[in-house]
Amino acid sequence: MISEKAARRRLDELIKESPDDDYTSVSALIGKNHAYMQQYVGRGNPRRLKEQDRRKLAWHFGVPDWELGGPEADFETAPAGHFSESRSSGVVLIPSYDVKASAGAGTNVEYDSVDQFLPFRASWLREVSSCSPSDLTVICVRGDSMYPTLSDGDNILVDLTATEARRDGVYVLRNGGDLHVKRVSLTPVEGRITVKSDNPMYESWEDCDPTDIDIVGRVVWVGRKL
Repeated sequence: MISEKAARRRLDELIKESPDDDYTSVSALIGKNHAYMQQYVGRGNPRRLKEQDRRKLAWHFGVPDWELGGPEADFETAPAGHFSESRSSGVVLIPSYDVKASAGAGTNVEYDSVDQFLPFRASWLREVSSCSPSDLTVICVRGDSMYPTLSDGDNILVDLTATEARRDGVYVLRNGGDLHVKRVSLTPVEGRITVKSDNPMYESWEDCDPTDIDIVGRVVWVGRKL
């Protein structure tokens, strides 16, 4: 692990090299007041960034966590529910929960622990989603209501920051204690949405009020066995 002084110096370099960032914007990125980052870099106050803030900054600037003071182990040991990153290979391990999102009648939400971690290359993750890997998770699809887009047993990568339907796409929805995977289409003029299945054998929900739909996240990738 590098020293806090070296970590502050590296973060200062990243901010100054970025055409889109300054101390104020980077402070806002982690939900702090406008002077927070300048005080950290210039005065060492706070002495150390919180782990979640450090990881978010590392992801934002596209550098490994260890450059900002994180552990230097090949794969960091992460608590359940957190991602971990390989310094040497640029691979990120995303938690996969033992929960099923139904493309059918609905599956009860029960996920208190991580079932496994699935590896993704960090550079590829930045291409498919702008969120931090801490806001990504993998869950399994059950049912055939989204066939042929999604099949029973598919793993889907879900962006948990996309809790509003700002564009058409495939989303994970919560209905009571059940999760559903459905296609959401927007009607911008009326401000309504349609929730539908890709499989025409299943019912769609037309003309829905967006406030009535509990969105868990947007599906950004699918993987399946052949």
